Amino acid sequence: MKEQQCLHGGEEADESPQNITIKGILGLLMESVDSDDKQVISLGIGDPTVYSCFRATVAAQEAVVDALRCAKFNGYSPTVGLPQTRKAIADYLSNDLPYELSADDVYITAGCTQAIEVALSVLARPGCNILLPKPCFPIYGLCAAFRNIEVRYFDLLSDDGWEVDLHAVEELTDHNTTAMVIINPGNPCGNVYTYQHLEEIAETAKRLGIILIADEVYGHLAFGDNPFVPMGTFGTVAPVLTLGSLSKRWLVPGWRLGWLATTTPDDTFKHAKFVERLKKYSDICGGPATFIQAAVPGIIEGTRDVFFEKNIRLLQQTSDLCYRKMKAISCFSCPSKPQGSMAFMVKLNSYLLKSISDDLDFCFKLAREESVIILPGVAVGLKNWLRITFAAEPSSLEEALERMKSFCERHAR
Repeated sequence: MKEQQCLHGGEEADESPQNITIKGILGLLMESVDSDDKQVISLGIGDPTVYSCFRATVAAQEAVVDALRCAKFNGYSPTVGLPQTRKAIADYLSNDLPYELSADDVYITAGCTQAIEVALSVLARPGCNILLPKPCFPIYGLCAAFRNIEVRYFDLLSDDGWEVDLHAVEELTDHNTTAMVIINPGNPCGNVYTYQHLEEIAETAKRLGIILIADEVYGHLAFGDNPFVPMGTFGTVAPVLTLGSLSKRWLVPGWRLGWLATTTPDDTFKHAKFVERLKKYSDICGGPATFIQAAVPGIIEGTRDVFFEKNIRLLQQTSDLCYRKMKAISCFSCPSKPQGSMAFMVKLNSYLLKSISDDLDFCFKLAREESVIILPGVAVGLKNWLRITFAAEPSSLEEALERMKSFCERHAR
């Protein structure tokens, strides 16, 4: 197939899974669907709003409508974000921290993707490198490439709940290492780190003299044995930049409201003139729409716990279903049960299948034959793995998994 040739680096294209976005790969997979008989079911992208069981609250919608109708927020906002928005996010984050953040600690961004871009751009310097987990959300590698930052990958240990290989981190770090990224709850792995492991990460970062970038876009979406603990809890041990957004917990990814917070209670970032650089960079990149920013205090205050609890129960139900069904298919190995977020990784044992060469080949043929879309692991840095999104309507998820089972049985050796 032409699409697979592109991604394998064939003559007709110069792109590979390492430098194409998730949306780009999923777009190619959608184009390869070759059946009008079956409805397409996508378990590839983390947008739960595709399914009617995942909906934003009426309170959130009314907050946006009120902000728009009052006609007070049609102009530009301060480049770092509206003061009331920054304060609302600071108060929200402070609820889970052993210290209080101020509005000045928070910078409003157009989703977590822009927060990633801002963090890496401000930290970049000639000859520097950054430590990224493997597997990893690929936007980090793409942003680093645009900023000429060398990327060094440390392994996440699949047999140990996808914990960070701290020994590898120490070996990879040198005087040019500027930061390491920790994604918790994990995307794409579905893990949730323990308090003890996060403390070990912070102690390692302190010893190595590097900044921690804590990607917590799936913050609080934990439903396993480990509760969600923000990395900023250890901000007194090592400097922590916390990235997040409304998108996943409030089920509004299209509203593009994210943040970057300096979750370290001392003056570490101020002494390094980091805040000054943050403000200057904010001047050249626009944030989210002003009326969306203005709605944030109402969204946070108006959302009741019952909304979050319902979504957690549903994610636990669909993750259990996905894990159970995938474990029962012989060509897959599931090293650990999902503990949080909206997706997890399964290993593809392609040697048990005929006419399937690897994870990329598996995904394209699955799309063509069964109209089911999943993400090949190579897109997030792990060849012959698959990322499965379980934030889906249970009936649709079950149908997709049954089609995958039929596909695997049909291709079994």
